[in-house]
Amino acid sequence: MTIEVYMSSAELAKSIGRDLPFLRRYARALTGSQSAGDNYAAATLEAILTDRSVLDGLDPRVGLFRAFHAIWTSSGQPVADADGGERGRRAQAHLAGLTPNSREALLLNSIEGMRFDQIGEIMQIDHAEASELVRIAMDEMAKSVTGRVMVIEDETIIAMDLKGIVQALGHEVTGIARTHDQAIELAGRSRPDLILADIQLADGSSGVDAVNELLGTLGDIPVIFITAFPERLLTGDRPEPAFLISKPYTEDQVSSAVSQAMFFASTEGLEAS
Repeated sequence: MTIEVYMSSAELAKSIGRDLPFLRRYARALTGSQSAGDNYAAATLEAILTDRSVLDGLDPRVGLFRAFHAIWTSSGQPVADADGGERGRRAQAHLAGLTPNSREALLLNSIEGMRFDQIGEIMQIDHAEASELVRIAMDEMAKSVTGRVMVIEDETIIAMDLKGIVQALGHEVTGIARTHDQAIELAGRSRPDLILADIQLADGSSGVDAVNELLGTLGDIPVIFITAFPERLLTGDRPEPAFLISKPYTEDQVSSAVSQAMFFASTEGLEAS
C-alpha cells in the first residue's frame, strides 16, 4: 500500500528514528553480526539522506527497509567476516545453497511482522512470490543443520514452550537454566551450539551478564535474546546481540531466529543434517 501524503523532514526523521532499531535487528540477523548489520543500517541512512526520493510514495517503514534491501542486494549480500575469516567463507558457501532472497523474506515476515504485500514492495516482487519465498525459507533453513541449544529462562511455561519449539526443529535441548549460576553449571556439563536466553532471570540476575560470562568461556557461539523491550538492545552504542526476539513471541519468530542462528553456528563446524 502506497502513501501519497509527503512527510515533512521532522516527521520523516521521527518515523525513521522509531523504525531504525528494528532495521538494525533485521540487518544483524542477515549478516550474523552486530557490527556488519549496523554498518548496513548506517549505509541505508546515508542513502536516504543523499536521495530522499527513495522513500517517495511508500509507507516510511517499508521505504526504509526497501532502501536497505537495495544496498544489501547490490553488495552481493555478504555475511559477517566474508572477506577475512574462515567462518565467513563457510557461511558464504552455505548461503550459496539457499534460494536467493528466501532468508530475507522469512526474517521480514516472521521477525519484523511484515505482510506479504509489504515484503513484495521491499523486494520489488509480487506478494505471491513473497509468500512462496517464506515457505521455501522455512523448509531450507529448518533442515539445514541440527545442533545443541541451551535455554536460559526463569518462567517454567515459557521455558517448556521454547524447548518444544526447538526440539520440533530437530535440535537437542541441553537443558533449561533459571538463574545465572544454573546457566554456568549447565554449560559446563554440556557445551551448546546456541544459547536462547531471557534478559531477566529468576534470582534478579541478568541473562545478558550470564551469557557474556559463558561466551568468555565457550567462545563465539550464537545467542538469541528474548525481551519485552528490544529497542533497548538495538541502539548500536555498545556490544549488543545479533539475534533478538520480542516478547510476546510467536512460534514462527522463535523458529526463524533459531534457524538463522544455527545457520551461522554451522559455519563453526556443525554437521549438516
